[in-house]
Amino acid sequence: MCGCPEDRVGEWLVKCAVGRGASHYERDFPEDLPPDDPELSDEELAVALCLGQHPYNSTFIRVAAQLLSSPRTNTPKLARLAVMERVEPVLLHIATVAARFAPEAQPWSYLLRHLPKRLACPQNALPHWSRFVSQTGVTSFTGGPDIKWLRRREPPA
Repeated sequence: MCGCPEDRVGEWLVKCAVGRGASHYERDFPEDLPPDDPELSDEELAVALCLGQHPYNSTFIRVAAQLLSSPRTNTPKLARLAVMERVEPVLLHIATVAARFAPEAQPWSYLLRHLPKRLACPQNALPHWSRFVSQTGVTSFTGGPDIKWLRRREPPA
């Protein structure tokens, strides 16, 4: 869709996701990367970031998690795409982490209930739980860190 060489597709997908609200990963992107393609749905974009055909880059998975952490995510479509593209283990990993910090957050609680449990990824193959959240250090005022699930920045209504 983007016309990029295969080794730059992941970078283009990240650029698109950041433009759509994955603001935690905002940065300057090379000017020669094509613009976002609105024909690519958010769900397709996130699943594409989770595909194993990319050289491994944990940022891709973390960007997908923030992009999907939105009430606008079409959860049945996402589940269907996850099965089609065989990325259920990746999305279930994210959903398991989300259940710990944002138990009611969608699409994660839906995916935990509806995605088939395929073979799990090795424990160290996917980003650590701390990479999906924003957290403060221990403070004398509250006694512990303040941990928040990274949610997508929604456009103004």
